[in-house]
Amino acid sequence: MQLRRSGVTDTAVLAVIERLPRELFVPRSFLDQAYEDMALPIGSGQTISQPLVVAMMTQALGLHDRQKVLEIGTGSGYQAAVLSRLVRRVYTIERHRALLHEAEGRFAELGFHNITTRAGDGTKGWPEQAPFDRILVTAAADGDIPKTLTDQLALGGVMVAPLGNDRRDQRVYRIRRTETGLEREELWPVRFVPLLPEPVVVPVARARSL
Repeated sequence: MQLRRSGVTDTAVLAVIERLPRELFVPRSFLDQAYEDMALPIGSGQTISQPLVVAMMTQALGLHDRQKVLEIGTGSGYQAAVLSRLVRRVYTIERHRALLHEAEGRFAELGFHNITTRAGDGTKGWPEQAPFDRILVTAAADGDIPKTLTDQLALGGVMVAPLGNDRRDQRVYRIRRTETGLEREELWPVRFVPLLPEPVVVPVARARSL
């Protein structure tokens, strides 16, 4: 009812959030807050978004059960789980392997078999599976969405993503790919962790003994 009052009108989205046990996606120390409308820490400097943000971003995608969706930023797996109940297949990428491993365990426990995961750099997308009908980015890009992601959006496809390097001045945008290019629509203010590439590991040269 709180989500309805806040502007979530998609009955399919509301039904999925009502049935999905959010307590399975939060750390044990926050179980008493699992159903409060607030973001919660999940480790590795990441958070699980508040239910209202999850519902609004999901609704903004305009989903149906034949679509293939790419999610950037698996986190706890909660958003991917919501998507999986509404579309044909979800591909989700997470740069923090520990978080991804935990999310994969939750998907298996819940029997969600239409979610495919990958550990890696979300800014590169998943070119082997492109194009995607929908793309959801759950971290804020600094400046603009990487072209590698917009290039993986199908003609007629929709991307929903937050933009802004300052957490006090971020906005969610809906981007549509048309025959003439990309159309951008500003939706609402939000706060997300930053969208970061996979860190480059520089090999350490070992000193040779003489």
